[in-house]
Amino acid sequence: MTITLLFDLDETLLDTNLTAFVQTYFQKLAAHLAPHVPPETLLKYLMLGTRQMMASEDPSHTLREVFDGNFYPHFDVDRESIAPVIEDFYDNVFPTIREVTKPIPGVVEFIEWAFGAGHRVVIATSPYFPRKATYHRLRWAGLPPEKYPFALISTYDDFHFTKPHVAYFAEVLARLGWPDEPILMVGNDVEQDLIPASTLGLATYHAVDVTPSANGFNATGRGRLAELRAWLEQTDPATLMPSYSSSASLLAILRSTPAALTSLLASEALTSRPSADEWSVTEILCHMRDVEQEVDIPRIQTILNEDEPFIPAQLPDEWAKTREYNKQDGLSALRDFTTARIQTLEMLGNLAPAQWSRKARHAIFGPTTLRELVGFNAEHDRLHIQQVWKNLHS
Repeated sequence: MTITLLFDLDETLLDTNLTAFVQTYFQKLAAHLAPHVPPETLLKYLMLGTRQMMASEDPSHTLREVFDGNFYPHFDVDRESIAPVIEDFYDNVFPTIREVTKPIPGVVEFIEWAFGAGHRVVIATSPYFPRKATYHRLRWAGLPPEKYPFALISTYDDFHFTKPHVAYFAEVLARLGWPDEPILMVGNDVEQDLIPASTLGLATYHAVDVTPSANGFNATGRGRLAELRAWLEQTDPATLMPSYSSSASLLAILRSTPAALTSLLASEALTSRPSADEWSVTEILCHMRDVEQEVDIPRIQTILNEDEPFIPAQLPDEWAKTREYNKQDGLSALRDFTTARIQTLEMLGNLAPAQWSRKARHAIFGPTTLRELVGFNAEHDRLHIQQVWKNLHS
């Protein structure tokens, strides 16, 4: 059975002296950009941009957009004017930082075994760096992306969240089309890798030689990376199936959906159908927009404002034809869906536990709660992203 394996990079696949790495990186970047950006202020705004990326929960802006908006306005230069200088830095200077890292024995052998066994391998590193920098770090680990067919590598170019946001892990899985198969997050950092992945509902493997896990966290598995193959071969894959049920998990899925759709659809045709009886991507986006605006938001507002309200049934699937979705602008529908989804998240983001248990009576589901209905919304997201994924890869 195929297992989706999410791997942290630093200290999991690559031995990185993070203190020396960050110091060297900042020093060399400052020197390279000195003719354009004063070194004495670069560090200040580099850290500001990084902090804003770490804090961002905005599904409508990539991490690169967040960083650029908090960095370049402080200097008399725009990104495009020094783009060649930045590209030169990542092509020719960044690779010299390799000296503060070293490969971890057994990593290459394990990754080759994982691909040979038919597993899906993802590089789930916190996306603070552009693609070129992350690809260099993979080469330092002995895992050049030109050689190994990683299903996804997270970088700041097109990701919207960092670790330890639970939405980061949801965005990874949404970008993979929400696979219905066992999933395992492998990492060394309990706070950054394991707790948020577990909060989403994923199985975890603590890839360090310590017992017990830090902070009292009990990972699904634990041991050196060299022991992971044997552990996987002895583990029933059914025990690694994800479970998306907590309120934090549901919110992460809802938050990740517009972000993942934006990245998935960046350069794709939207109106073609895989078959005559299936929706196009544009029809899916229009459907998600209208359901969010006309069904989900009013329903949540009603449950929060009324005691045990009756929720009538609606038939939004018919709208694809009656509203002629395929004649509409799919990307405009996505933008409107994103705006509506942010409104939904604002309503749900700070609810007390008791509010998640508020009751309602649904015309089809019968007695229900806000949590259960939001769970249906999250499942609705996952099903339509699977549908988009199938459409784009058919």
